[in-house]
Amino acid sequence: MKKRLSMLVMVVAAFMLVLAGCGTKEGGSADGGKKVYKVGTEATFAPFESVDASGKIVGIDVDILQAIADEMDFAVEWENIGWEPVFQAVKNGEKDLGASGITITEDRQQEFDFTDPYYNSQLVIVVKEDSPITEDSQITPLEQLKDKKISVQINATGHVAAQKLQGEKSTNIFAYETQPIAIQEMLNGNVDATIGDNAVVYEYIKAHPDQKLKVIEDKTFEIEHYGFMVKKGNKELLDLLNEGLKKIKENGKYKEITGIDIK
Repeated sequence: MKKRLSMLVMVVAAFMLVLAGCGTKEGGSADGGKKVYKVGTEATFAPFESVDASGKIVGIDVDILQAIADEMDFAVEWENIGWEPVFQAVKNGEKDLGASGITITEDRQQEFDFTDPYYNSQLVIVVKEDSPITEDSQITPLEQLKDKKISVQINATGHVAAQKLQGEKSTNIFAYETQPIAIQEMLNGNVDATIGDNAVVYEYIKAHPDQKLKVIEDKTFEIEHYGFMVKKGNKELLDLLNEGLKKIKENGKYKEITGIDIK
């Protein structure tokens, strides 16, 4: 009897160790008892998120969210799942938040909640260096693309801008999963121009100095605001993120990460 009881205790103890070693789920705890939030991203959007040589997701979004997590005493778990899957994963609760240079728009706010803005961006047009598309014209650069082939990142704001220009059913708009692919399609001669976020475009050019590209700014493009995205109604997480964002702006950590001084 004592032998059986001893074996039972050992089995229970082993079971408890297995449970302790299991990964955390939403609302679970990481080492140290911190709550873990799962983050979905599309990591080809440098400088906001990309994958380094070691396979680690890095970038401005990563650093800002980590600073918030440190300030508010929680942990984050990142996964590179692709642009469109980010939205579905947040909506169905598979991920707690989306962080992928996501512009806050009225359409997206109908389905998701967003934090206060943490970064301002603006669309630009990218063409080959010898392209006839130019700022030195009587019509805006965007209007010069009215009948041209345009590449964009699918369902990003550049895609929306192209659809507003040419119509949603235009056969001259080519949408791709990532912005780098959209730029490459233009370089390959498959389209005349691409539209994308300025910081991402300039980061791409910085990383590919041998590619002869021309960036054209169009004043008709509005300033965009990035926010971290959570499931509609998740006020607890939204408030946590907003409080942390406010604190890192006040204590200087935000400026340290972005170089932007917010008063």
